[in-house]
Amino acid sequence: MHIVMISAEYPPRWGGMGSTVYHLSRHLAHNGHKVSVITRSNKKKANVGQHGIDVYEVPWAKIPMYFTRSFAHHSLKALNSIAIKQPIDVIHLHLPMVSLSDNQMKKCRSIAPTVASLHGSWLGERDGLITARNVGEPAVFRNPNDLAILLSAVHYAKYEKTSALNAHVSISNSKATQADFIERYKMPPEWNCKTIYWGVDTDLFCPVEENGTSKRPREQVRTNYGFNYDDPVLLAVGRLAARKGYSTLLRAFRIVIKEIPNAKLLIVGRGGMKKNLYKYATKEGFKPSIRIESSLDFNELSNVYNSCDLTIFPSYYEGQGLIPLESMSSGVPVIATNSGPIPEMVDDEVGSLFELGDEADLAKKIVDELSQRNRLIEKGKKGRQRVVDRFSFKDSCKAFEGIYEDLASDVNDLS
Repeated sequence: MHIVMISAEYPPRWGGMGSTVYHLSRHLAHNGHKVSVITRSNKKKANVGQHGIDVYEVPWAKIPMYFTRSFAHHSLKALNSIAIKQPIDVIHLHLPMVSLSDNQMKKCRSIAPTVASLHGSWLGERDGLITARNVGEPAVFRNPNDLAILLSAVHYAKYEKTSALNAHVSISNSKATQADFIERYKMPPEWNCKTIYWGVDTDLFCPVEENGTSKRPREQVRTNYGFNYDDPVLLAVGRLAARKGYSTLLRAFRIVIKEIPNAKLLIVGRGGMKKNLYKYATKEGFKPSIRIESSLDFNELSNVYNSCDLTIFPSYYEGQGLIPLESMSSGVPVIATNSGPIPEMVDDEVGSLFELGDEADLAKKIVDELSQRNRLIEKGKKGRQRVVDRFSFKDSCKAFEGIYEDLASDVNDLS
C-alpha cells in the first residue's frame, strides 16, 4: 500500500503528534508499505528518504491558528502532485493542526480513502487554557499561540468537525477524546469512529535491568543535574506552555519541599515559561532544588526516566498524553490529573490521580508516594507490565495497519 500522512509535526519537529507519526511511518515502511509524509517546512531539515519514507515539506504561514489553514492549502497541492506520480491507497490526516474545508475534504476522498486521527480538539485546548487561567497560570496571556486558541478555537473547531465527520473513518486516541467530539460536535449515531491508543516504544523506554549496560548509571545522570544519589527526584516532561500545569506543580513542590527537604524537581521541556518558573522558585526559596532542561533526545530522556523516582503529569488538557506511558514503560510510577483520558491509563495500581489544578492534593499525593519506597517500586513494575500489555506502539501500529488494509480492500464500496 501507499499511505500518505498529512501531519503538521514530524521530526525534527517532535511533540506528541510528531512522535506518533514518526513511529507509525517507520513501522509501515518496515512492513513493506510506501509512506509519504506531508509536513510543515522547518529550518532543520527532516530525514528525507530515510527508513523508506518520503517527506514533503510545504510552506505555511507563521500566524497562530491560521497556519492550520495555510498548511492545509499547501498540503492539498502536494497531495495532488504525489497522486499524479503514484496512486495513493490511504490518506491519513492528523487533526487538529490541519484545517480542511468541506471542499478540501471532498478532494481528499476523491483521491483515496481517508482516515482522520483525533489527537485532541481545539475546544478542549481552549478549555484547558481557561482552566489554567482560573487556577492562576500567568502564561496564558503571554503566549501568542495560547491567546489565539482562546480567541479563535470556536472558528477553527468547525474544520476539525468537517474532517472528522467526512473521513471514511475517524480514530480517536482515547475514549475521552471520542466522547468529547460526540458531545461538543453532536456527531450522528452513524459516525464511524474507533479508538486506538497511541503507544510508546517499550524497548527504548524500559527499566534499567531490562536494557543492561546501554543505560547510563543513575549516578551520572543525577550528577549532571547536581542531584545526590539518594535525593527523591520528581520528573515532569512536556512543553512549557500554560495548559501543561507547571504552575500547579511548582506550587505543590513548594509544599513538598517543606516535608521532604532533599526532594528535587527536574522539568524537561521547551517554551517561554522557563524564566518565570525559575523566578517563582527563587521567590519561594527552592530554586537550588529544581532544574529545567530545554530539550533531550529520546535516548537521553529514557536515561532521565530511569534516574528519577516519580513522574508528575499536571496537564489541564490532553487528547491522550504519552508522557505517563513513557514513564510507566520505564518502570517509574506516575501522579497525574484525574480528568480527561488520563484515568484510562493511570490509576492507584501504577501511581496516583490528583484533583485537577489542586496543588495541595498534588503535594499530598507526592509525599505519600515518596514515603513508601517498596510500594513505589511495586507500582513501577505494574506500570511497566500495563504498557507492555496494552500500550506499546507496535500494537497501535498494527491496529492502524489493519484499518488501512480494510479501507483499501473496500475501496470499491466507498463513496
